[in-house]
Amino acid sequence: MANTKSALKRAQIAERNRLRNKAYKSAVKTLMKKYSNAVAVYAANPTPELKEEAEARLSEAYAKIDKAVKRGVLHANNGARKKSRLAHKLKPVTQTAAE
Repeated sequence: MANTKSALKRAQIAERNRLRNKAYKSAVKTLMKKYSNAVAVYAANPTPELKEEAEARLSEAYAKIDKAVKRGVLHANNGARKKSRLAHKLKPVTQTAAE
C-alpha cells in the first residue's frame, strides 16, 4: 500500500493507464484477427467484393495501430512490425488471384 498521498495518486494513475493500454492492445488484436479472417475468406474465393472487405479491415487495423503508437501504448517499431505482417498476409493472395 502507498505510504504517501503522491504515491497513492501515482498508483491510481498507473492503474488507469494500464486499463487504457489494455483496451488499445485488445482492440488491435481483435482487428488483426478480423483482417486475418477476411484474408482467409478472400483466399478461398477471390472476388472483388471480398478483396475490398479485406482492404477495409486492413485500413481499420492500420488506423488502430497508428493510434496506439501515437498514444504510446505500442512502440513505434512494434506498430510498424504489426502493419508489415498484416500487409504480407494479403500480398501473396492478391498475386495468386491476379494470375
